[in-house]
Amino acid sequence: MRRLFPVTDETAAPAPGGASGEGAGREWSLEELAAAYAYPEPGSRGPAPWLRANMVSTLDGAAQHDGRSQPISSATDMRIFGTLRALADVVVVGAETVRKEGYRPARAREDFAAMREAAGQPPAPAIAVVTAGLDLDFSLPLFTSPLVPTLILTGASAAPDRVAAAERAGARVVTAGDGIGVDPARAVRALADLGHTRLLTEGGPRLLGQIVAAGVLDELCLTVAPMLTAGEAQRIAGGPAVTVPHRFGLVSMLEEDGFLFTRYGRTRQAY
Repeated sequence: MRRLFPVTDETAAPAPGGASGEGAGREWSLEELAAAYAYPEPGSRGPAPWLRANMVSTLDGAAQHDGRSQPISSATDMRIFGTLRALADVVVVGAETVRKEGYRPARAREDFAAMREAAGQPPAPAIAVVTAGLDLDFSLPLFTSPLVPTLILTGASAAPDRVAAAERAGARVVTAGDGIGVDPARAVRALADLGHTRLLTEGGPRLLGQIVAAGVLDELCLTVAPMLTAGEAQRIAGGPAVTVPHRFGLVSMLEEDGFLFTRYGRTRQAY
């Protein structure tokens, strides 16, 4: 792993063996990764919600291959994936991704136990599923055996029988919209009201598109895989286009084996 941006004296210096870049030629520790992806420090008014997305894309813009993201990922991408989860209070995910990817509860990781305890977090982040119809299998471990109760984000008009089924399974149903669907801005506020301010979304593309359109995304952690897939795979964000493109600034960029691990924020700044 090596750091390509921001540029520092260490970044530019040659590493043993001829490689250049801070940390080149060795695997970064989980502590280093956690520092590289730390959430912004709370301001004078206390913690404010910060929503980051973590996605992977091929060089030609595919967010999936054969309907799943795993084939375009890597071992280091998965280490970063785990680190981002370990930093988060809650992982927000769309119902379609839960069904396709076979989502399971987030697990407690010993490597991050002390860090989470010091931050006042439970052993693992909660999973929050965004769904209008609650068309979910509530017998899955995501609902029956999570360390932290799974949240269901839905609209006020959700079918009462499905809401009851979710609650019987142990999920906590949170209203985040006046109609059938979920308003992303309201979902962020609802999660913050529950004490979840370090927010992470892993998509899928439809949910990320809704978040982008609502203007509530603070940060994008995008892995660019050195692969070409062609085909008709989804991009990382789908749905209607925004009227004016949202401009983000590059915060950091890491590289390993041709994979680029980028981090973009609303404004160009270091965290």
